[in-house]
Amino acid sequence: MFLNLPFFVVVLLALIGIATILLKRNLIKIILGVTILASSVNLFLVTLGYREGGIAPIYTLAPGGVMVMPTPHALTLTNIVIGVATTALLLSFAIIIHRKYGTVNVDEIRELRE
Repeated sequence: MFLNLPFFVVVLLALIGIATILLKRNLIKIILGVTILASSVNLFLVTLGYREGGIAPIYTLAPGGVMVMPTPHALTLTNIVIGVATTALLLSFAIIIHRKYGTVNVDEIRELRE
């Protein structure tokens, strides 16, 4: 039961992120939904790399046993850097849109386009 708890949290975070992206009309809240969805992916990658009683493969005098896979953790670090850059870019777009249209409501911005 408790072994699968991180996977349930991943699914819950992904559902919260997707619901926020689809149901909210505020650009800032949509950006937060994208960030929550990216966090669920990070948690999923870390959960995949976890091994009970595993040791880090960088330890050269390690006793025989189960080693932790370093690849998911490297992917998670890469995803965090990309996520921060993407969030900063999306927030800068939201600032530019707010300065131009005076709102961050998606429905009002669509009305201004027509």
